[in-house]
Amino acid sequence: MPQTTTIIHIPNPTLRQTAKEVLVADISTSKIRKLIVEMKKTLQKTPDGVGLAAPQVDESLQIFIVSEEAEEIDRTDPDRKRLKKKDGTLERGERPYEQRDWKYYVFINPIVKNVSKSKVEGPEGCLSVPGKYGNVVRHEKITVQAYDENGKKFTRGTSHFFARVMQHELDHLKGTLFIDKAYDILEITKEAGNSAAR
Repeated sequence: MPQTTTIIHIPNPTLRQTAKEVLVADISTSKIRKLIVEMKKTLQKTPDGVGLAAPQVDESLQIFIVSEEAEEIDRTDPDRKRLKKKDGTLERGERPYEQRDWKYYVFINPIVKNVSKSKVEGPEGCLSVPGKYGNVVRHEKITVQAYDENGKKFTRGTSHFFARVMQHELDHLKGTLFIDKAYDILEITKEAGNSAAR
């Protein structure tokens, strides 16, 4: 049975390091395969997360995963609005789809090949920065080249929320957190009962 791993929080120094490239020959090793399986299982058990980078589990390697849920969000709510504060809580609509077991896309040694000139603002949070949410301006579209978990090189272009998640995870590989770019940052306590932007 695959095991979960621990998501680290600020101020853990690993979150501020530039992640190391993974040797292509190492992708098939038990260490990397085990790490990817644990990352998938951990994200699966984290309802408020749609992406996870290796530095967030204390491994400074150029690996991140994105849940298929990001595509579902694009289908159901492509124009996610900026955060709004209402009575000390975050105003956000209910998700119009059910939670389920998602597929996970793996990106190893990702390289940005192209970004759109157009940018959009949108709400973000981070599993490594619990309780904080803010609006971040990101490129509307992005194309990335990377290796998958089988060591095969691929190129993926995407837009809207999936593109936002990819840029958020790419930042993790550079030691950048969303709070470095966000504005209108809100701090939300668990008692407020919010499952806000992720």
